[in-house]
Amino acid sequence: MKSFRILYGLIFAALLVVVASYFTSIVEFVRVVYLSMSTFQLLNGLTYAALLFVVASGFTLIFGLLRIVNLAHGALYLLGGYVGFTVATKTGSFVLGGLGAMAAIAAIGFVLDQGLLRFVRGNELRQVLLTLGFAFVLNDLMLVIWGGDSFTVPIPQLLKGGMRVFGTFYPTYRLFVLAMGIVVFAGLWLLLNHTRLGALIRAGVDDAEMVEASGVNIRRVFLVTFLLGSALAGLGGLMGGAFLSLYPSADAEILVFSLAIVIIAGRGSLVGAGVGSLLVGLLNTFGQVIRPELAYFVIFGPMALLLAFRPLGLFGRATTT
Repeated sequence: MKSFRILYGLIFAALLVVVASYFTSIVEFVRVVYLSMSTFQLLNGLTYAALLFVVASGFTLIFGLLRIVNLAHGALYLLGGYVGFTVATKTGSFVLGGLGAMAAIAAIGFVLDQGLLRFVRGNELRQVLLTLGFAFVLNDLMLVIWGGDSFTVPIPQLLKGGMRVFGTFYPTYRLFVLAMGIVVFAGLWLLLNHTRLGALIRAGVDDAEMVEASGVNIRRVFLVTFLLGSALAGLGGLMGGAFLSLYPSADAEILVFSLAIVIIAGRGSLVGAGVGSLLVGLLNTFGQVIRPELAYFVIFGPMALLLAFRPLGLFGRATTT
């Protein structure tokens, strides 16, 4: 095992040398890094990380805590964005758009969990195939209903314009996204660590049979958790649709980033999901500024190296069965 880790380290070092060779000189490298790490780009990375956390936190609840491999999470994100866009456009209310997106995606999550996933509990391979097929069905339905055009969720008048932050004029809406990410993190942390529901979720993950024997309907607890995770995907779709736009294949990108965040964090760690979202958001933003063609390598290269030394992620813990 030690020799494999050394080999991984050498391979990663060689890749870094190849990346560095893209720059004509050390001076250019330092200059580009300095220009990219401006306050504006830092805020871009933080706001994108906040959006990723809102989506990935739902994925963490479903995959990390419930041990359900839901590869339809990206499709739920995109569908939530489309529903939120439609409701917000028809009613003129961004808040109603958010509530509509969360309610609709929670309802879809109920159908997915009770109608399909209940038959493949404990079989991760079947869950992968089932949720992937469900995502394809949702993508085709979205293509039929909304077509292949790109849509942008209308921003309320209150959040239009910008404000000065650390000497930089920055869009107000993206600061709102950052604040929402912090609120979602605080709310989930309180829910999981300081409520009876959170205690039941954690106990049910460790020993569902014991919790069931104590008179608690653990299936209902898990269902509520699944619906919450789905609703967060819908909320993320509305928020992301206002500055990233909604278009076919957007679900695949957000799903890949959510997977990367959960892998970096370790399954079931909310704090890890927050740290992972910051890493992925900042690395993606700076990578696109420095070398757009290497933006994915900047994220997944360090992730591969991390897995070589910490297979359970930064905050993951080994479970006993």
